[in-house]
Amino acid sequence: MSEELLVQCCAPTLAGIKTGNMFSVEFDSREQMVEELRQLNRELSFAGICVLALRYHEGKALLYLFRPASLQKDMKRRDVREILAQEGYADLRSGECLRRLIRRLREGEGFPHEIGLFLSYPPEDVRGFIENHAQNYKFIGYWKVYGDENEARKTFARYKKCIDSYCRRQKRGQTLSELAVAI
Repeated sequence: MSEELLVQCCAPTLAGIKTGNMFSVEFDSREQMVEELRQLNRELSFAGICVLALRYHEGKALLYLFRPASLQKDMKRRDVREILAQEGYADLRSGECLRRLIRRLREGEGFPHEIGLFLSYPPEDVRGFIENHAQNYKFIGYWKVYGDENEARKTFARYKKCIDSYCRRQKRGQTLSELAVAI
């Protein structure tokens, strides 16, 4: 897996301004991919960052690079817990929610709608997506916005600035370990 792809897809999480990012990578050998993930987890553990394969399918792995402490904090929010409960999550501890999400991803073809809660999307936008069946949104950027459009635009601009900065820093020679912020 290329570090360039990882930085392009995950800079906001590496910087500590987002709970997690998901991205797909192709692989030739599942065993090799598992070993790469082990190495990556060792490299980023100092920063409180973990990477998991959520699903393997037809030579591709869906990866989740995230901050477990941030996910735990997100999962304690009342509005997040309400959505998860409505989507059938019985145990609302962050680890159990993540296990349920993985099961849902591996059993189904698409993405469970609540997946945005694992990616720092505002709960009002996740709820809007579910209730509106992905229609009638106000704006689209990194996700479909149903709530506060101005705040979403600010967040999108912050993510873009972070990604651009991290890509430039990586091109100048900074390593993944140097880019990952410990919080």
